[in-house]
Amino acid sequence: LLTSNTHDDILFFTNKGRVFQTKVYELPEGSRVSKGQALVNFLQLGVGETAQAILTLTKKDQTKFLVMATKNGLIKKTSREEFVKVRRSGMIAIGLKGDDELKWVEGTSGEDQIMLSTPNGQAIRFSEKDVRPMGRNASGVTGMRIKKGDELISMDVIRKEADIKNLEVLVVTENGLGKKTNISFYKVQKRAGSGIKTLKVTPKTGKIVAMYILDA
Repeated sequence: LLTSNTHDDILFFTNKGRVFQTKVYELPEGSRVSKGQALVNFLQLGVGETAQAILTLTKKDQTKFLVMATKNGLIKKTSREEFVKVRRSGMIAIGLKGDDELKWVEGTSGEDQIMLSTPNGQAIRFSEKDVRPMGRNASGVTGMRIKKGDELISMDVIRKEADIKNLEVLVVTENGLGKKTNISFYKVQKRAGSGIKTLKVTPKTGKIVAMYILDA
């Protein structure tokens, strides 16, 4: 869910690593209780291609880079300028390998921090400066080392202007449990590590389904 102005550009990133662009005013407007329309009606999506992340870009915001993360733990940082003009038919945002999928995209300042987590309870926090800027066709680098049978479940951004001591990490499990932990318990590491335990996953808790950074 996001808020935007009529003339903002809205970017749709898909699981296949492509990006589409349109103006907010080109999207069909509906009432609070309307069903909406399928994206395939106004985006040229391929078979099995689904939107995974949406962003709006304005001329006034301070976004310098778009940071992307994939299911298999890769992370990529690309200049916002690479996405100023996107063809109506879409274009490559990240080069994916094998069965990997693009899952998350966030705008960053170049001086923020990134947090990644997995369903089996691992999380890692590192500086986005550890990820050098790359072109659109690049595949990215390892953000988190994923153990066999695991994958990324969430990516969130810790903004440089945030009051770190008041930030908390919320994880939510598939069985409806939630846990908040002050972010100070997650030390800043180098990217490509396996991270630290954020929750002891048991049959009672179920696996983690989401992680968010909250301002207490």
